Amino acid sequence: MPPAATTNLGYTPPDGGWGWAVVFGAFISIGFSYAFPKSLTIYFKEIQMYFSVSYSEIAWVSSIMLASMYAGGPVSSILVNRYGCRTVVIIGGLMVGASMVAASFGTTIIHLYLLVGVIGGFGLSFNLQPSLTIIGKYFQVKRPMANGLAMAGSPVFLSTLAPLNQFLFDNFGWRGAFMILGAIVMNCCVAGALMRPVNMKTVQKHPVTASKGTTAKKSGSTENSANPEAGDLITETEQKQKIGGCADKLMDLSLFKHRGFIIYLIGNVVMFFGFFAPVVFLPSYAKGIGIDNYQAAFLLSIFAFVDMFARPGTGLIANTKWIRPRIQYFFSFSVAYNGVCHLLCPFLAVYLGYTGLVVYAVFFGVAFGMVCALLFEVLMDLVGAQRFSSAVGLVTILECGPVLLGPPISGFLVDVFDDYKYMYWACGAMMLAPGIFLFIMNYFNYKQLDQECLHPKRRERLGTSWECHPEALST
Repeated sequence: MPPAATTNLGYTPPDGGWGWAVVFGAFISIGFSYAFPKSLTIYFKEIQMYFSVSYSEIAWVSSIMLASMYAGGPVSSILVNRYGCRTVVIIGGLMVGASMVAASFGTTIIHLYLLVGVIGGFGLSFNLQPSLTIIGKYFQVKRPMANGLAMAGSPVFLSTLAPLNQFLFDNFGWRGAFMILGAIVMNCCVAGALMRPVNMKTVQKHPVTASKGTTAKKSGSTENSANPEAGDLITETEQKQKIGGCADKLMDLSLFKHRGFIIYLIGNVVMFFGFFAPVVFLPSYAKGIGIDNYQAAFLLSIFAFVDMFARPGTGLIANTKWIRPRIQYFFSFSVAYNGVCHLLCPFLAVYLGYTGLVVYAVFFGVAFGMVCALLFEVLMDLVGAQRFSSAVGLVTILECGPVLLGPPISGFLVDVFDDYKYMYWACGAMMLAPGIFLFIMNYFNYKQLDQECLHPKRRERLGTSWECHPEALST
């Protein structure tokens, strides 16, 4: 059975030491990136009244911010490959902080679109992707656990920023709160400062794989390493092979020929149509069946609390010797598990009422946390740490559409049928289908990888980043 993909960095990641400080920095940066756009909705009602705009117009602020965060993926990839993770995160923190301070002086809703939405969204993009990339530079054996801990920043910051924003709003109004938030979010610059490049002088410059007994091959990097902060080692021959074109040096477009990457991309694009809507509409669904406002809001608290522990817990499980070699199956299961939860939600609500929704919130929190903890880990497992920066940039730009269209389409279903259960069934189907697809396609991908281990020349031509297990070689 083959292990997870090797990092192919030209050195052995330290798997600890300063790497845990890097994980803490990623925890902060990822927490702000995912939680910040959602937490700003507290100010929307007053801003709507202040500028005399409709709710749909004010809702575009967070929508543009999320769209910019995902659309900025390729730009962030290019900057990370050129300048390194630390520099890009610090710039991103400055952009978000400056945009919030400037927005506090805005006089029209267009100002908020440009400042909070576009500039702030791109700043969050510069915070998110480098934080995911740098973990692969420091961790290999413990990488799933490190990713799980870093991704836990999202529910922790969301549960913290929500009451903080309410306090700031009550005491300073939306303008004063925006100015204070601008100062708070600049802590991303501190998080970026923690992401120092791997010290090549203190690590062994012979790559090893995550599983005992495996052999490593020479690095076949496609990533630009002109700057030492990119954390890569490269030979003169490999550098000459890169001078074929600017796009190839800045963004690894050869990933579209990578079988595992294409499987991952198709499954994720479909999945994201039904990923966020169940969270957004959960309180409204509860109110629609006669549950009071406080209990309905408490469902999100239950969900966030479970999610908070599910992410690092999933990382620990994924790091075990039983799961790590076939981690793609674990991810496929987590996606399908989300779909099953959504399909069962209306039945739980009808037969058990509020208790049923509490049960759903608990199981959904586990399922959501599993997907979030594995989402980028399995991508790095497929393409390797060297190509991860380019891979995540390409993935996020293509996921931008489903992220934006998913909730409006779900809302349209609620308007048409005047019932939330059809929306939950639709989201369940949109999660269950890609979960099954990923499981089946990953089975054939694993089988093909085992066969390629027996044909080194064919495997080299296909450019997979997989390491062959001795059992496969002796078959």
